[in-house]
Amino acid sequence: MKILVGYLPLKSEKGIATLGQNRQFQYFSNATFIFPLVPASAATLLKKHNYQILWKDSIAEHLDEEQFLEYLKQEQPDLIAVETKTPAIKKNWKTINKIKETFPEIKIVLMGDHPTVLPEESLNYSKADYIITGGNYDFMLLSLANHLKNNEQLPKGIYYKEDDEIKNTGKFELNNNLDELPFIDREITKCFIDYQKEYNIKVRPFAYILSARDCWWGKCKFCVWNHTLYPQCKIRSPENVLDEIGELINKYKVKEIFDDAGTLPTGNWLKTFCKGMIERGYNKKITFSCNMRFGILKQEDYNLMKKANFRLLKFGLESANQETLDKLNKGIKVEDIKQGCEMAKKAGLTVHLTMIIGYPWETKAQALNTYNLAKKLMLSGKADVLQSTILVPYPGTPLWYEAKEKEQFLIDPKDYEAYDMSKIILKTPDMSPEQVKNICNQIYRIFINPKYIYQHLKKIKSFEDIKYTLNGTKAILGHLVDFKE
Repeated sequence: MKILVGYLPLKSEKGIATLGQNRQFQYFSNATFIFPLVPASAATLLKKHNYQILWKDSIAEHLDEEQFLEYLKQEQPDLIAVETKTPAIKKNWKTINKIKETFPEIKIVLMGDHPTVLPEESLNYSKADYIITGGNYDFMLLSLANHLKNNEQLPKGIYYKEDDEIKNTGKFELNNNLDELPFIDREITKCFIDYQKEYNIKVRPFAYILSARDCWWGKCKFCVWNHTLYPQCKIRSPENVLDEIGELINKYKVKEIFDDAGTLPTGNWLKTFCKGMIERGYNKKITFSCNMRFGILKQEDYNLMKKANFRLLKFGLESANQETLDKLNKGIKVEDIKQGCEMAKKAGLTVHLTMIIGYPWETKAQALNTYNLAKKLMLSGKADVLQSTILVPYPGTPLWYEAKEKEQFLIDPKDYEAYDMSKIILKTPDMSPEQVKNICNQIYRIFINPKYIYQHLKKIKSFEDIKYTLNGTKAILGHLVDFKE
């Protein structure tokens, strides 16, 4: 059986879509394609079980629908499995219907956070054959392939149509042991061809990994993955993650790794991992970056991470207002943000902040509090990089249900294409949509503040630093265009 895993075309005048390995979707004028780890794991697992695999990321390869259909004509896969998301779902439905009209014998599988929340919708509006719910696409897709090939029993979490009636196999389960998965085949999934353009990475080649699916905190009301794909966090053993790092170093000559688990595991897991990095000598061969939470680590943890050659920590600041942090179930205080930045910088780590503008309860003054805190941290050298996004309450998140109940939407909640961050979709107390975008733009303009530029130039010590700065400058200019008034 020949199986295609990847993404359908998403050509748009809005820019280039960011879909793979993204919790938030946006069209960017300056594209970055992040390596989609779970679909890549699915392709690898299928290959291990002797299925013929095609990897086709039509977005990263800049394919339009006509080119993709021509590719299908040439390759004739038996099964197509594609990940999707709310802003892309309607375009994907149209493409799926076109595929089925042209190649009715091809089976099509949809997976992702949106079809997990609303599986019946995709079966009603498209000619998809199956919906995989939950985030363990790799295990689920293998079971589905075995069902089609050998008539094995379907796992829980599959939706399908039978005689025009929608049926399902029950609620998906996340009881798989992630340590049993083979390490991702980075060659068949084109890791080093299509996914090396990332402004926040200093050296090449680099690779993404996942130590967990997804975040052990798992309570933030805006996080679509925690509330749809991974309502229970599953963590790999530190030894298993270290073994994968060893393969990336020795087989693929990787020089930097970013772990994209929602939050890197902490406590004894982190200590074991850091000590393993040092004992195996990996800290002398690669730099390591990850997502992290404020309020969980002590100075000794940051110091150990630096010894293990961690480089960058990406923190969710989200808001400078305690009321908002509490409403979001962040579980942190504003003071934790300041202290976390100070401790990480004291250890010599790079601090990356992420924040959100446009909460339906925040006033303009409160949104400007977030801007002012970010500015203060950046200009004082206590943070190095930031990114700002507009609040998008994806289907399945507590914020989405709350916004529907309180009638906070400025749009029809089913106008899915508006969830692409090009519009403000929730009402705010005293801000127009233009003002919300303007504050996002103001946050990015911190990068061109002379004081920040001076702070950054002092850190340049190598040619790699110069390239890193140039890539970052290009990305900043792109964001200023993306959030222009």
